[in-house]
Formats: sequence, C-alpha cells, structure tokens
Amino acid sequence: MELEFDAEIIEWRGPAPYLFAALPPEQADDLAQIARDVTYGWGCIPAHGRIGGTEFTTSIFPRDGGYLVPVKVAVQRAEAVGLGDVIHLALTVG
Repeated sequence: MELEFDAEIIEWRGPAPYLFAALPPEQADDLAQIARDVTYGWGCIPAHGRIGGTEFTTSIFPRDGGYLVPVKVAVQRAEAVGLGDVIHLALTVG
C-alpha cells in the first residue's frame, strides 16, 4: 500500500525528540483495512518512508483511533524539519 500526504510534525508524550506525523483520517481508515494483515504485533505496522530526499524505515503506531509515524532525529536533521513544520510524507506499507 502506498500513502502520500501532508502533515504537521507533532510531539507526543515523552521526552524530546519524540516527533510524529499523524496520518490524515482517510489514509488512517485505508490503513486500518489492512492492518491485521501487515502488523507485527501491538498494531505496529512496518513501513518505508520518504520526507524530501531522505528515505527511512519506520513503524506506524496506532494511537487514539488513528496512526502516528515517528519522524526520526536523523530525518529531522537531514531535512531541517521540526515541531510544527508541515511535511510531505510518502509511505510504503509492508
């Protein structure tokens, strides 16, 4: 499954630099349809992501009826993005 969307980088509980991008509701609903088939446990879903020119592996986490994508520190630094910035995120799930 391929997903692309714009999202604001948010902070979720925990010490910095735990920054995330939330999947928009429509993409979260699409992902929920296949989640059981692709999760490796606890609802976590492996994915390959791209922000700007930086590619990375990650896991998408279920949270409050939606999903959060961690924005790794290495990606934050490489793309000069941080809390409150709006990013374009491309994900390949599975």
